[in-house]
Amino acid sequence: MALMRISSPHATGPNRTTQVMLTVCLATLPGLMALVWHFGPGPLINVLLASIFALALEALALKLRKRPIGFYLRDGSALVTGILLGLALPPYVPWWLIFVGVFFAIVIAKHLYGGLGYNPFNPAMVGYVVLLISFPLPMTQWVLPAELTQQTPTLIETLLGLAQGTQGLPDGITGATPLDAFRQNTGELVLDVYAQSPVLAAGQWAGAGFEWVNLGFLLGGALLLQQRIFTWHAPVGMLATLLLLSALFYDGGSSNSAGSPWLHLLSGGTMLGAFFIVTDPVTSTTSTKGRLIFGAGVGLLVFCIRTWGNYPDAVAFAVLLMNFAAPFIDYYTTPRTYGHTKPRKATEKSE
Repeated sequence: MALMRISSPHATGPNRTTQVMLTVCLATLPGLMALVWHFGPGPLINVLLASIFALALEALALKLRKRPIGFYLRDGSALVTGILLGLALPPYVPWWLIFVGVFFAIVIAKHLYGGLGYNPFNPAMVGYVVLLISFPLPMTQWVLPAELTQQTPTLIETLLGLAQGTQGLPDGITGATPLDAFRQNTGELVLDVYAQSPVLAAGQWAGAGFEWVNLGFLLGGALLLQQRIFTWHAPVGMLATLLLLSALFYDGGSSNSAGSPWLHLLSGGTMLGAFFIVTDPVTSTTSTKGRLIFGAGVGLLVFCIRTWGNYPDAVAFAVLLMNFAAPFIDYYTTPRTYGHTKPRKATEKSE
């Protein structure tokens, strides 16, 4: 009896990419709400402007490449890039700085390589690193949390910040972040650093405001895990490595200490990086073992740069460096093909 060959799949449904991207956007809300609660409307303005710039530049790039604009805009990838970059930026940076970061993220890091699925580096982190290297002063000026100032910038002050940066804000409203306080430590014990830093003294574990922002992104990441948007391997690899190294080098709080594990887990961009950056399916690795290695590499680099490098927070640099290594990791961690006894190398043709 002749067998009819029927191609597959036949099931139809909503665009999977669009659904995933929208879920990621929703998962950022707890962290964004914490940012607005503790630091005022600046983070929300950052996210809104970065999203608008991202969609506009995405449409322009698609038009220049003669691609269908509506079809690609609906996948939501440009919106996610804008949101992640807006969340990573300090509050109350000038509008043109946001535009420059989004331009490098969308046009250079994404479309220059062929668009979604072809970019080797995480676009949002490319935009962030370009800004951090090119404009270090505005990129390292954070406003103090409301717990210390007893107020947050008003909407008018926020709009002035869009034009002038933190220069348009009242005096004394900016200060060092928890990671900055440890980066500038000149020999004090950990307890002394906590006592001398207003942000650390007002916090419970890792600095007022910053710890709750990280817990917000942890909550959003848990939602993504529950929805099976990604697997646990990369986030756990990153956080476990960061936890292990920070515990080993804590040194009981001596003057040589790099800070407590709580500080490294709940300050800076740790949770945003763990659940929204290293899980990027395009620029990360593909195998289960590879994701663990990728996440562990990011955690290792974050700790090394924070402790001995020139930048207090290092998630963006760590992610981009591991993006370099992702193809190498994939080469050696390709899973075993069904029916074979040994794993197949990435360059080896399947039989």
